[in-house]
Amino acid sequence: MYKQGDWVRIHSVALAPGQRAPQVPEDTARVPLEMWVKGYLTQDAQIGDTVTVRTAAGRLAQGTLIEDGLSYSHSFGDNVPELRQVANMVWDRLYGGDHHA
Repeated sequence: MYKQGDWVRIHSVALAPGQRAPQVPEDTARVPLEMWVKGYLTQDAQIGDTVTVRTAAGRLAQGTLIEDGLSYSHSFGDNVPELRQVANMVWDRLYGGDHHA
């Protein structure tokens, strides 16, 4: 059970295939336009319930509760030693001296 005020993610279908704009490509027109929104639950709920959330911008959105306890899972990739070397060379040229962070 998730409580009112928990930070969660919901899912909904914004447009069904038959509602898509006529100018979208055929393969795009065959699938729904889906929406995932993060926000604060406005009521207690369980995964799979239809809920309303208040986004960080204060907008209300409705959809199916799919996740809670969200954390960021993105990264900027692996370290690239060559880029660190270039950064140090640029720093040295711009500001002089040894700078090796």
